[in-house]
Amino acid sequence: MLNFLGRLILKFIPTHLLKNKIDYIYEKEWYALRKQFKAIGAVSKVEGPFIIKNPKYISIGDNFFSLYNLRIEAWDEYQEQKFSPEIIIGDNVVLNTDCHIGCINKVEIGNNVLIASRVYISDHSHGEIDKGSLILPPVKRSLISKGPVVIGNNVWIGEGVCILPSVTIEENAIIGANAVVTKNVPPNCVVAGNPARVIKQL
Repeated sequence: MLNFLGRLILKFIPTHLLKNKIDYIYEKEWYALRKQFKAIGAVSKVEGPFIIKNPKYISIGDNFFSLYNLRIEAWDEYQEQKFSPEIIIGDNVVLNTDCHIGCINKVEIGNNVLIASRVYISDHSHGEIDKGSLILPPVKRSLISKGPVVIGNNVWIGEGVCILPSVTIEENAIIGANAVVTKNVPPNCVVAGNPARVIKQL
């Protein structure tokens, strides 16, 4: 909740000037963060707000762009577990709003990939799917990775897609809106549905 001074500032500062100031703060934060990445290309822009966890495990290529609410998390520790995460993002990758990438193993995104809004990509889950895991609440279960996520070049990922662990999406694939990708996707095809299946070969 804003205090009196905060409300006063919002009342008398023109909206466009306030937005410019906020944008400037996020831009400054992003360029300060760039020094912490494992590697990052010459040109990149992320609109705030954003959350980047452990950039030292993240490599980003040239011409990377994301709209607001980007969340990239490279987990090297969870409770008493230790991990060696690796996130690799290629050149000319564009993400729309509200994208979330989570990694304890490896997530690799190729060149020229376009990702729509509200996309979730993860190489792990909370616990195994068995009776033993049900003893603990989900947040207390160990993080488990069944394998990395690899997304090839020139892939287009539609709105609301969920890409689960141990999945490879080959080059030139198109993932339809709201698809849940649980298995490998061949090159040059369109997949859709939950679970996602091939509906067209290109």
